[in-house]
Amino acid sequence: MKKLMLLVALLMVVSMPLATAQKINEKAFIAKIEKADVDSKDAKKSLKAATWLNRAKVYAEAIMEPTKPLFINLGEDMIQMMMGGEPLEVKAGPKGENILVYEWANIYTRNRKVIGWEQRKEIASDMFDAANESLKKAYELDAKLAEKIKQLADQLINFFSLKGSANIEIQKYKDGADSYIAAATLQEIPIYSKVDPQYYFFAGQLLAFIGQEDASHFKDGQKYLEKAKELGYNDANGNIYYFLFHCYYGQKDIDKANILKAKDILLEGIAKYPKNDRILDGLMSLYTSEDGVGDPKELVELIDKAIADNPDNVDLWFGRGRVFFKIKDYDECITCFKKIDELKPNDYDTNFYLGYFLIAKGDNINREFNAKVESIQSQEEYEKERKKVVDAYMKAVPYFEKAHSLKPDNVECAQSLKELCFRVRTEPGMMEKYNKYNDEYKKLKGE
Repeated sequence: MKKLMLLVALLMVVSMPLATAQKINEKAFIAKIEKADVDSKDAKKSLKAATWLNRAKVYAEAIMEPTKPLFINLGEDMIQMMMGGEPLEVKAGPKGENILVYEWANIYTRNRKVIGWEQRKEIASDMFDAANESLKKAYELDAKLAEKIKQLADQLINFFSLKGSANIEIQKYKDGADSYIAAATLQEIPIYSKVDPQYYFFAGQLLAFIGQEDASHFKDGQKYLEKAKELGYNDANGNIYYFLFHCYYGQKDIDKANILKAKDILLEGIAKYPKNDRILDGLMSLYTSEDGVGDPKELVELIDKAIADNPDNVDLWFGRGRVFFKIKDYDECITCFKKIDELKPNDYDTNFYLGYFLIAKGDNINREFNAKVESIQSQEEYEKERKKVVDAYMKAVPYFEKAHSLKPDNVECAQSLKELCFRVRTEPGMMEKYNKYNDEYKKLKGE
């Protein structure tokens, strides 16, 4: 089963500690928090919405203070001014990023721009729960304060949304998921009509990633992705179905029924997004690795039903062709892409893929030829079988040439074309074409 890609950063210290520390008046914040907590427990003060709104504000400020000045793409030369001094030390990661270590946060930079950060410690414990509880209580006691409550909640939501994004680039996926969950939780306060489902999606997506290392996260990933889906979230490519598939399938050892859930969510996704390679790959992987899931041709039947209602839908024909390619039915795959060429002439991708699939068919014929070459009895028969291979590859040439004419600066296409011409160099004119496209390829590569 295909896994989601995971990247692990290993950090290496490359410099000695420097000078000053980040300036945060921790004692003052703690004093404010203690007073706000005392007020919230006072018999009279606890009945006032202002008491709870003030408590929410105190906790919100303490939450945001350690990384409040930071934002993505902040210039490295501005960090010392924003953070109140030099870092305690500087580390370097394996991908060329700098890690500026402050007392309260590690700041990651690349090309002298901030790409992310992680908070090293907090002013107090359970601050988010206290802030969220206080906002709810303030609204419950006095709905007239809704505008002020929402203004403060919006600040926190923006803070956690930004923190989530900052965690992704530095691969702190769990911290990123927690940040997006916090943003969504704040929008569950009655002053909001509904939660923005993107926060649930981002959280679920990140939990699906880390589920590859610790399967216990798949359950929470499923929970938040399902919430996003229920609220109508749909990314442009339908990847929510792909991540839900991984969350269901990752729990198959807990309950075998999750295998069918994984299948059903992919089938639902492919019906809406037939061009999504991830969903198609997930389906093909599932169908070929699990007994009892079904025949891959079920996918074709599903797509054919959709095509019957919408015969000119290029995406449906694309998805159908991809399925046949996966099951190595190259003729049917090529037929699908020729249909796309009719519907969408002069399209680079269509011509490139047609060339690609024709080469795949040629490779298959070549393997068959090599398997029986020792049993061939005559030179005439040998040449006849060899010509089948060459003819198969030759059919790909005009499609790659068309693609190359549409995107003459595309290196991948130029490389494929020159390599193909070299394969069939014994055919009339093909060596000349190889030399031509090889020269063009070298120019594109700057050689």
